[in-house]
Amino acid sequence: MKVRIDIDTRTFVRFWLVMIGFALAALAIYSARTALIILGTSFFLAMALNVPVATLSKWLPGKSRVGATALSYLAVVAILIGVVAFVIPPIVQQTAKFAQNIPTIVEDATTQWRGIGGFIEEYQLQEQVDTAMESIKDNASSWAAGIGKGFVNGIGSFFGFVTAAILVLVLTFLMLIEGPMWRRRWFDMYQDKDRMKRHKMLVDRMYGVVTGYVTGQLTVSAIGAVFAALIVFIMSIFIPEIPANLAMPTAAITFVLSLIPMFGAMIGGTIITLLLIFNSLPAGIIYAVYFIVYQQIENNFISPRIQAKKIDLSALAVLASVTIGIYVFGVVGGIIAIPIAGCIRVLIEYYLVKARTKREQSSKPLAKLVKKLQGNES
Repeated sequence: MKVRIDIDTRTFVRFWLVMIGFALAALAIYSARTALIILGTSFFLAMALNVPVATLSKWLPGKSRVGATALSYLAVVAILIGVVAFVIPPIVQQTAKFAQNIPTIVEDATTQWRGIGGFIEEYQLQEQVDTAMESIKDNASSWAAGIGKGFVNGIGSFFGFVTAAILVLVLTFLMLIEGPMWRRRWFDMYQDKDRMKRHKMLVDRMYGVVTGYVTGQLTVSAIGAVFAALIVFIMSIFIPEIPANLAMPTAAITFVLSLIPMFGAMIGGTIITLLLIFNSLPAGIIYAVYFIVYQQIENNFISPRIQAKKIDLSALAVLASVTIGIYVFGVVGGIIAIPIAGCIRVLIEYYLVKARTKREQSSKPLAKLVKKLQGNES
């Protein structure tokens, strides 16, 4: 049996206009993704820093929020300067030590090359080696051009990152100053006071999610920094070549870079491993093995459990949100993906509870009677 469905022209046109509108909205969002990422990052930073700023403003004369925000920024800059003061001198010291040992390294490499040369002559591999060297020479120009292009692109990316960082700092500063004023203006527009209270509660819960995420991320970074410093300090006891003062820069590097999701911890682990190799190859190998094992534990147990506890998400939801954020919006998307997932959870729970309450009220006999009477009157 055939079924014929008649659709009038107005419905057909309206359907396609809606579809085109969604497509244009998606295209606009994709085109403005960089600006949206900057605004979103500034918004989440402002929410995270609002607690210390609000607390500090209560202690200042006149309860100046501008002064509290400025002092908070100065405190962050002072902490960063302190971290640099602890990290840079040991790195410079170890780099200088490595430069002093370069002649010995070159001599050892030359000795090993002579042994390789004897191996080549013994097994008559000189022709293959010459062919490989000619290939390297032929491709040298293209390699050099690629390196130069990559260097130029790297400079452009660096300046783009600096510009974006400045915009984030400025926007965060303005949001911290003007945020309470805009919040009051928004809620003053409500006519229904009960709805205003419910929405205030919803906003406060979402605010708690963001601050909880920031606290959790700082906790994870602190745990990693403590263990990294502890392993370096223990190695300094048993390996004389490892200076004990490397424990402090190890903790600072691990803590700061671990705040960057996905690849930040890897960069920090690589830097520390190189610093240790400058002093002792076995120490560098030991730390590399420790770092790989610890990262597996942190990524699969410590970080998901702490973040899940702070923002009330399952470990699967945390890992899934980070993966989606990284692949959709890049590194910054990975940073803000978890609090966004937490806020979405709050919204879903709110509307589910609201829908269930409406169903329960409509199922009551008195409510049904009132609804029936209203229908008869109409």
